[in-house]
Amino acid sequence: MNKIVFLVEEASMKELLDGLLPRLFPDMSFLCISHNGKTHLERNARTKLRGWREPGVRFVILRDADLGDCVEIKRRLVQMCEACGRPDTLVRIVCQELEAWYLGEPDALADAFGDESLRGIGRRARFRDPDGVQKPSSVMPELAPEFQKVSGARRMSRHLSRERNSSRSFQVLMSGIDRISETP
Repeated sequence: MNKIVFLVEEASMKELLDGLLPRLFPDMSFLCISHNGKTHLERNARTKLRGWREPGVRFVILRDADLGDCVEIKRRLVQMCEACGRPDTLVRIVCQELEAWYLGEPDALADAFGDESLRGIGRRARFRDPDGVQKPSSVMPELAPEFQKVSGARRMSRHLSRERNSSRSFQVLMSGIDRISETP
């Protein structure tokens, strides 16, 4: 069986994937490696991509856009992967931040934080396009005062679903994982 190694920019992203992936992809073997921000991720990804020699390993690089140009960020990361001899690496950009994925599924948000009023946020104009919300990490404490990045990711990992999430960047990641997990 192939293994997928996720290189992610922060602990909350690792926490989310560690809880979410076994539920959504129960037969997939994976490892998430967290970094201390985008610069650390990109610097260390080069080393990992060049040096990892375990047969059957595929890589996914996942990072936030943080108000940057998603297309340009992805282009640069894809070029880096190619230069490291790993052109098959899946590069995905979270638009704008990981917390946009939470806003993309109000029912999961309500279940995770035990607040029924969160179920209706998707009807508000501000949240109809979760990937378009500026600084969703700043919005989360307004919606759920007890929200913290890592514990919030852990909570959300138990509730997010493929079927109900309206975040385009979440759906694109799921499709990409489908594709590389099925490729021999």
